[in-house]
Amino acid sequence: MPRLPGVNHQSALRAFRKAGFRVVRQGKHIILAKEGLMLSVPRGNPIDAVTMGGIIADAGMTIEHFKKLL
Repeated sequence: MPRLPGVNHQSALRAFRKAGFRVVRQGKHIILAKEGLMLSVPRGNPIDAVTMGGIIADAGMTIEHFKKLL
């Protein structure tokens, strides 16, 4: 699995929006949705690499694809 350094939550949101996700609600976590998939992105800066890797996997994306969207 390729390395994924910590990512700012705002950069992650931009990347997920490019992938077709939309913001459903915001609080301590930002909830995104797309075609039945729900993601929860914490408002951390930076988001831990392991946590971000799990969110990317839940989105059905690869880390390489996510990096291209950043």
